[in-house]
Amino acid sequence: MTQIIPGEDEGIESVLRRFKREVSKAGIFPDMKKNRHFETPIEKKKRKAFAKHKQRKRTFRYW
Repeated sequence: MTQIIPGEDEGIESVLRRFKREVSKAGIFPDMKKNRHFETPIEKKKRKAFAKHKQRKRTFRYW
């Protein structure tokens, strides 16, 4: 969880800018985008199978 404590004389714009920077460092935006819409179980299974296939292609080794 990202938390920002504003300084005494700090403006809201600078606090908001710091908050956005911390959220982007924490990687919260990609996770939000991923969970933005409902995914049916079949779509989820297809996405995971595709990711697994892509990972296997990437780690293919030659002996």
